[in-house]
Amino acid sequence: MIHFTCDCCKRPIETADEFRYVVRLEVYASLDPAEQELDSDRDHLEEVHDILEQLDDAESDQISGDVYHQARFDLCSNCRKRFVKNPLGRATSHELNFSQN
Repeated sequence: MIHFTCDCCKRPIETADEFRYVVRLEVYASLDPAEQELDSDRDHLEEVHDILEQLDDAESDQISGDVYHQARFDLCSNCRKRFVKNPLGRATSHELNFSQN
């Protein structure tokens, strides 16, 4: 039997009693097309292919980490609620609590 643990609070997730939520994170370098010269003769697919071949080389492990990173996390329902509210984990300045008049 597979056991899951919340990657945030480290609590075991009982799959029969609650949902397990999966967060997939993908971070990659973005090239700004406005800064590049527009050239209709360029073969963009060939350039992407060349970049991917370079990333496969053992020598470019450091470069590939700087260009692309992928991660997967399991969350319990409580941590999922907190993550959806604040996905970047920013500190909230001051939460206001209003009365129920």
